[in-house]
Amino acid sequence: MLDPTVIHQLKTTLRTSITNNEAAGANFMVIKDGKEIFYHEDGMADIATERPITRDSIFRLYSMTKPITAVSAMILLERGVIDLFDPVSTFLPGFKNQMVEKNGELVPAEREVNIYDLLGMTSGLVYGGTDKAGRATEEVLKEIDRSLSGESPLSTLEAMNRIGEAPLSFQPGSSWQYGISADVLGAVIEVASGMRLGEFMQKELFDPLEMKDTGFWLPEHKRSRLVTTYADNGQGGLTAFTGNHLGINNPMDHSPEFESGGAGLVSTIDDSAKFTTMLMNNGSLSGVQILRPRTVKYLTSATLNERQQKSYESWHTLSGHSYGNLMRIMTDTTKAGIIGSPGEYGWDGWLGAYFGNCPQDGLTILFMIQKKDAGTTSLTRKLRNIVVSSL
Repeated sequence: MLDPTVIHQLKTTLRTSITNNEAAGANFMVIKDGKEIFYHEDGMADIATERPITRDSIFRLYSMTKPITAVSAMILLERGVIDLFDPVSTFLPGFKNQMVEKNGELVPAEREVNIYDLLGMTSGLVYGGTDKAGRATEEVLKEIDRSLSGESPLSTLEAMNRIGEAPLSFQPGSSWQYGISADVLGAVIEVASGMRLGEFMQKELFDPLEMKDTGFWLPEHKRSRLVTTYADNGQGGLTAFTGNHLGINNPMDHSPEFESGGAGLVSTIDDSAKFTTMLMNNGSLSGVQILRPRTVKYLTSATLNERQQKSYESWHTLSGHSYGNLMRIMTDTTKAGIIGSPGEYGWDGWLGAYFGNCPQDGLTILFMIQKKDAGTTSLTRKLRNIVVSSL
């Protein structure tokens, strides 16, 4: 168990943040050597109805979906179904004959985008921006959003083939840029496995790990547990945010045609802990093997070369880290803006879901909020610094 002083500091820090409207509510978990040593919840899942956050509250993971998609790809890699240097166009014909933006002009790609590029975000695929690549990608994402409630919503394969027709921001492998690569990987997994992405994840991950509240949508009997998303109201308070983002249906109330491998899953803190513990156990949980140990070692290693790393280092709050297989990897504790250990890995989401696995310390930290544009917040770093500094 954590020291009583540490527990007091964690609870006080979280309560202060909620009082200051940095979040409406949250839950927080610490696992050490495979055993839960701390769990705490505070605040509201919905302010208007005064519904509190509970242990079984359901959160939109957004980009914390990405590591789950990476594990799905590794399952196929282990089985010899895919090769990391397979061109994406083998699975998605929209990626044939791609163009790359260079000095405002479009030139042919020097080589095809491959699966390795998708896992490392070195593909040239972006989320948006003012250049041709960014504008074209944004238009596809807007089209997905517009079609969500229409009669003909775009499917995963349709949407990602359209992304393939957009120009790349740079030549494949020449740089690093956070973007829509994981969504494209999800479509590749669909074609390679012969199943919809959600079906594949359900069969290969969620059912074996007993992640009963994780998926791309929520049946009616679970929707009362979905946490409301909040945004700053510009006056020091919070207001409910009900908009869609990145092609994700905010209410999560029907099975989507577009299953986003980069952002589409919902989950609970306990379900997420099963996934993170499986990784900490070298691919196994409760006698069920999802990945082999050598695969987990590769999955959780940095893959960027020196040139790509320079682009990654523009992400200031991830100083001291590198990137690989859709996750951050701590490489230099002296340059990191948090207390940590070499080899720590994990990721976060747009609404504030967060996990960090620290194999050297046998430590996992999980934190869940639903706040627009959150990512890894100052509060997240404060809470984990309290925990890691106490070990």
